[in-house]
Amino acid sequence: MAAVGGVGAAAVAGAAPAGAQGRDQRGGGKAHGTTFRLTVLGTSDTHGNVLNWDYFKDAEYTDSAANDVGLAKVATLVRLMREERGADSCLTLDAGDTIQGTPLSYYYAKIDPITKGHIHPMAAAMNAIGYDAAALGNHEFNYGLDTLRAFQRQLRFPLLGANAVDWKTGAPTFPPYAIKRVRTPHGKDVLVGILGLVTPGVAIWDRDNVEGKVRFPGIVEQARTFVPRLKRAGADVVIVSCHSGSKTSSSYGDALPYPENASTLLAQQVPDIDAILVGHAHEEIPELFVTNEKTGRKVLLSEPLKWGMRLTVMDLDLVQEQGRWTVDTAHAHLLNANTVPEDKAVSALLAKDHSVVRQYVNSVIGTNVTAMSAATSRFEDTAAMDFINVVQAQAVKKALAATSDASTPVLSIAAPFNRDAAIPAGDVTVRDVAGLYVFDNTLLGIRMTGAEVLAYLEWSAGYFKQVQGTGPYAPDAVTNAVTPTAPTGTPDYNYDIMGGLDAPLAYDIDIAQVAGSRIKNLTYGGAPVTAGQSFVIAINNYRQSGGGNFPGVKTAPVLYNAQAEIRQLIIDWVTAAGKIDASTFARQDWRLTANGAPVQVTGASTDGRH
Repeated sequence: MAAVGGVGAAAVAGAAPAGAQGRDQRGGGKAHGTTFRLTVLGTSDTHGNVLNWDYFKDAEYTDSAANDVGLAKVATLVRLMREERGADSCLTLDAGDTIQGTPLSYYYAKIDPITKGHIHPMAAAMNAIGYDAAALGNHEFNYGLDTLRAFQRQLRFPLLGANAVDWKTGAPTFPPYAIKRVRTPHGKDVLVGILGLVTPGVAIWDRDNVEGKVRFPGIVEQARTFVPRLKRAGADVVIVSCHSGSKTSSSYGDALPYPENASTLLAQQVPDIDAILVGHAHEEIPELFVTNEKTGRKVLLSEPLKWGMRLTVMDLDLVQEQGRWTVDTAHAHLLNANTVPEDKAVSALLAKDHSVVRQYVNSVIGTNVTAMSAATSRFEDTAAMDFINVVQAQAVKKALAATSDASTPVLSIAAPFNRDAAIPAGDVTVRDVAGLYVFDNTLLGIRMTGAEVLAYLEWSAGYFKQVQGTGPYAPDAVTNAVTPTAPTGTPDYNYDIMGGLDAPLAYDIDIAQVAGSRIKNLTYGGAPVTAGQSFVIAINNYRQSGGGNFPGVKTAPVLYNAQAEIRQLIIDWVTAAGKIDASTFARQDWRLTANGAPVQVTGASTDGRH
């Protein structure tokens, strides 16, 4: 029989042809006795992507020629691999982060929640594909335990989480593992143990949803308990579906005693694991081998990027010796979703949900008093950037209300990502708002001193060229921005604009000066900012993790990190407020000067600032 977490029943797989060449796990690479190939197909970080569709653009996803997205594409790849390898010798797994990330997944969590009975589109698609098991991801907890449990009930396969444990008893609150029986043509079945693990960062990022209910011990620590249990239960092969990156690191520093990304540590420190399907880091790892420190055996790791862009294919070539199957050789590669059409059955299954959500993203969620454009944001203060900053700062301030930083001034940074972004006057749709923030960054709050704020702004001001006069100048005459004629310039997204929430942060950028000496008249609430003054900075995860190489941010204390997507925070803000009125938040916080005199840039305008 097959078992889930040692307690329930699971589907049984069947026969398959013998295997072929692969990378040696034991050291010799020579098959002895009867051989059999087990193929493990894997996805991770699909983040609500079923169809190859960008709901924020209301058009087919066209990020680049290299990538398509969605489970409908994955379904075709899975079908082709089952046809090639033999369906009964294939297992299909997922490594988490499934129910958050697109308007499709948001709609069925918040607008028409699955807790009221609607089948989650991701559950419907994964059931149709025929997954054998999936691990929890940290984003599974974003919408609360009730939504997560509803999703779990809708799945026709186990949702695994060995290190999501009851707050009081320490017992797993989800099945920790599953054992699948794979029949072979050689008389003896292969028992495959599948262990699910999630990054412990859930304890920080979704504290409000899990505190007092679910704890998250370390990945290595829990694997040391459950891998031996799987072996004692008869597992010939152990696969870990691990929602944790391969490069050992933590975005939360030492706030938890366990690292965020621990898949390599897992392979090194826990014996008897044969392969790890890696998730969480959104990286493309076709094949990585890590040597276990105790046994000397090589453990196979693979990560299939994100959003259904890739499918991991792990081929484990087994040999039967003395009545027991063991892995002799193993290798992995990735398949690209852009090489196949969408599976028509999966597309048809989700056609109605897709149509509903398209209507939603084009629906009116509020009104805007004064049109806001980001077209000039890289060289003048605009209401559009002020709006992003006020939403971010309010979210961080609210989260810190009951902490020792409740009264610490909150500043926020935003970059002019999209020169075409604009929110019209009058009715505003989800897509209008989403256009202001085209990246799927999440929000953090960090602590910085006044000296660090000054250094940060000086680094940002390196975006501008040095000029002596006050103009008027064309925009490209005063910026080092990337252009067709200057491909090595600074991207717009690496120019940060900073603003205050409860009081204005004001500064001049004197571009007659050399880079590093440009920030003048830096004040907060009308008073000069002092070196030792303390601020909370609302910042995105790309910047906080080192993107753009801004000073001070990677080592700054992290005060808030709920992994909330900034784009969705802006949408939620408009939905709740019902109206955007720039006169309530937009103001002249910064300006370009040359030797103290205002610089004129052609194309500059005002849009609701005061």
